[in-house]
Amino acid sequence: MLNVLAVNFEPQLRGIIIVAIAVGVLIGGTYLVVGTNLGARLGLLHVLAGLFGWMVIMGGIWWIYGIGLTGRAPAWMPGEPTTIVRSSDLLDDAEIMLTPMKSSGDAVGDAQSASIALQSEGWLLLEESDPRRGQAVAASDEIIQNEAEEFALGEYVSVAVYDKGGDRWPKINESLDFVAFFHEPHYSIVEVAPIVPQRTEPGRAPARPVIDETQPHRYVYMLRDLGTKRQPAIFITIGSTIIFLLLCRMLHTRDLRLRKNIGADASLNVPAKR
Repeated sequence: MLNVLAVNFEPQLRGIIIVAIAVGVLIGGTYLVVGTNLGARLGLLHVLAGLFGWMVIMGGIWWIYGIGLTGRAPAWMPGEPTTIVRSSDLLDDAEIMLTPMKSSGDAVGDAQSASIALQSEGWLLLEESDPRRGQAVAASDEIIQNEAEEFALGEYVSVAVYDKGGDRWPKINESLDFVAFFHEPHYSIVEVAPIVPQRTEPGRAPARPVIDETQPHRYVYMLRDLGTKRQPAIFITIGSTIIFLLLCRMLHTRDLRLRKNIGADASLNVPAKR
């Protein structure tokens, strides 16, 4: 046993061995004790009913608190049909804005006009202290640097984040929303501005970024993916509940048949009256 537990070259294999030993000791040991008192078949039904009853409780706790075996976490995903809009006058072509915009040749003026137009169409400009802003900026950095390769690190700065949608229903107020199972699509736009290349000198602090006013701002369009964080727990809870109820029905049916058979045997043993 010690040699088996000393497997260190493959952590995944070691985890499988530990789980197999735990299942064999806990479930097998329980079945050994119950089976010696109730018999092999009846003991197996009792042990399986207890196991799946425990899994129902465990799955319910995982489901409520979002812990244990979890699925895909919520994240910002690239929007469709266009993820990076390379100019403010193209926002209507990307089906983001309804109002067409024309470029005036001034990058700063176009960005301000786009900001006013977005807010007039229901987009919320997030404050710098809003945690949603940091999450959206981090997701847009991943898209810009790795997926689209639009800019490299240090070649741009995020200047604004706009948020729209994401409402849930039905709910009474913001605190009583535990039955709000339905969601509207949640969108986010991160406004990115290129910065002027600056020379770095050894031993000196990096210079503050200066926005390049000759280049148009980029807009990263993203859609919120709610993920499947509680989906495994839901499947475990529902599946275990079905199996648990079936086992309980089998035990109940067996008790009824046993009671009927005992009653029939007792009636046969009763002496006839003379």
